[in-house]
Amino acid sequence: METKNIIVFGGGGHGKVIADIIEKIPQFKLIGFIDNSLKTGTNIDKYKVLGNRSELKDIIKKESIYGGVIGIGNNNLRSNVKNDISRMLKNFNFVNCIHPSAIFPESVKFGHGNVIMAGSVINSSSVIMDHCIINTNSTVEHDCMIDDFSSIGPAAAIGGNVKIGKNSSIGIGANIFNNVVIEENCLIGGGSLVNKNTKKNAVYFGVPAKYIRDNT
Repeated sequence: METKNIIVFGGGGHGKVIADIIEKIPQFKLIGFIDNSLKTGTNIDKYKVLGNRSELKDIIKKESIYGGVIGIGNNNLRSNVKNDISRMLKNFNFVNCIHPSAIFPESVKFGHGNVIMAGSVINSSSVIMDHCIINTNSTVEHDCMIDDFSSIGPAAAIGGNVKIGKNSSIGIGANIFNNVVIEENCLIGGGSLVNKNTKKNAVYFGVPAKYIRDNT
């Protein structure tokens, strides 16, 4: 099997977790991090910062980079970084990083640039679009649709036939009932129980979850 050189954009905590996932994927080799806030050569565990995004073209050529993934947990920042990369390199190859312990059948469909963490379960006929995060020990039940740049927190449970809109964040340990629609740019607080549809651009919290304020 040919090993492909990849990079991670963002050297914070989320990026370090992704580095651990990449080490467990035989077809990938992590070369290092791209980070605009850290000095080139900075050590991040056993890897280094290769440079910032303005140097991306040169880094790709020098290191024979196949592709990469955005290691930023904040949905909006992840979206902004993706747009920045795409402006420089229209056809940059965003790869899916899927931990070997994640469980999902062949009927699950993945877009590009997703991170699927250890112990997560995604059940039949669900769709994970682009640049999403399915966190540690979370569950996405059958026939769900998780739209671009959304994130599912650790140990969250998403019922069947749930739709989660773009840029929405489901907090740690939250539960979403079957057939619920979480509209785009929503924030569901940790430990919440959502039993009905939400509106766009809103924060919900509680058991059952209630509208708290706009998500601006």
